[in-house]
Amino acid sequence: MRTRLLRIAALTASVMLGLVACAPASPPAEVPASTTPTDAPVVSFYGDSYTRGTGASSSNERWSTIISVDRGWQEINHSENGLGFVNLRARLRNGLDDVPALVIADHPDIVFVTMGLNDNFSYDERADEIHATIDSDLQRLRNGLPAARIVVVEPFWYTADRPASLDVISGWIENAAARIGADHIDGASRWLDGHYADDADSWMAGDGLHPNDTGYAHMAEQMDAALRALDPPL
Repeated sequence: MRTRLLRIAALTASVMLGLVACAPASPPAEVPASTTPTDAPVVSFYGDSYTRGTGASSSNERWSTIISVDRGWQEINHSENGLGFVNLRARLRNGLDDVPALVIADHPDIVFVTMGLNDNFSYDERADEIHATIDSDLQRLRNGLPAARIVVVEPFWYTADRPASLDVISGWIENAAARIGADHIDGASRWLDGHYADDADSWMAGDGLHPNDTGYAHMAEQMDAALRALDPPL
């Protein structure tokens, strides 16, 4: 499995850049406030390219916007290509080096954390730092937003080849979510199983790394079902 991780990390700058800074069309990170009533619940998203909607034809087609529109939420999307708990983080600007601070400043009613995919590319050198930052980020969100509903999602994934680090990081995230009393959604790393770039029925965009509109619509369906299954449901 370690060999698989090294092979994934070396797949070319197209894999790294694909999840880090890719996409033929990178949609805006935030839906205009005018799309929902001003008294609607504020929902802040802390995620990577799979929550930013990279690969979708527009931001309206990404899963986060689909579920927000369906529920009448005000979406604030701080997600960024390539972002991990540690991966790329120190090199980003405009506050994206510390998204938890941006989320806390939103004063949201609900927070989504959909992180961890890109940290697999840093795992061999930075495993301890990844683990510590997961704990720190989630604890900061809880301390800064004691009344918010926090939903922590298992990292998304993009190939049938799964490095051993994916399960390790997913476990760290699940444990950290439990410690702060957050909701946890598992299984998200398999939501695109059978529909990756090499599959006959692919739901991936032209870059082969991110979902297309069909993929994001399926992710929205899966997320909707998972949110309805929470106690209490969302």
